[in-house]
Amino acid sequence: MAIAAPAELRSRLEAASRLYHRLVLIVGPSGSGKTEALQGLAQEVGAPVTNVNRVVSEQLLEVPRRRRPRELRSIVDRCLGAGDPVLLDNMEMLFDPDLQQDPLRLLEQLARNRTIAACWNGELRDGELTYAEPGHREGRAYPQPGHIIFDAVAGAFVPEEPARPRGSA
Repeated sequence: MAIAAPAELRSRLEAASRLYHRLVLIVGPSGSGKTEALQGLAQEVGAPVTNVNRVVSEQLLEVPRRRRPRELRSIVDRCLGAGDPVLLDNMEMLFDPDLQQDPLRLLEQLARNRTIAACWNGELRDGELTYAEPGHREGRAYPQPGHIIFDAVAGAFVPEEPARPRGSA
C-alpha cells in the first residue's frame, strides 16, 4: 500500500479548486490507507478532518425518519461549515438506502461551493467507481466520474478525463 504524499494531494486539491465540481476522492477498501492519506493532507493544508457519520448522525437524531431524505443535503451542508477545503472521512451513512441519496451526486453538489477531499470506502474496478459489492443493498457503481481520484490500493492518481473548468455546465 502506497500513500500519496501530502504535498501531491495538496497540489491536486488546489487543481480541483478550479473545477466545476471541486472534488478529490481518496478511494480504497478498509485498511488501504485512505484515512492516513487524508490526515497527512489535513496537516499539509491546516484543515480539520470531519467524521461525517458522527456529525451528521447527531443532527439526524432531531429529524423525524420520514423527513430525513429531504433534509439530509442541508444537514450535511451545515455540518461542513464554510471552511475551504473540507476534508471528509467515514461517510458510510450517506449510502444507507433509507436516506434515499446518491452519495456521489450529493458530494458533487456540496463541492460546487467548496473544495472537498473525501475518503471513499470502495474501489476502482474495470473503469467504475464502486461502493460495496454488486447486489448489496448499499452497493453503488459509477462509470469513472472524471473527478480527481487517488486509488489507495494502487498508490497512484487515476488518469483524469478532461475536467470542466468552473463556470461551464
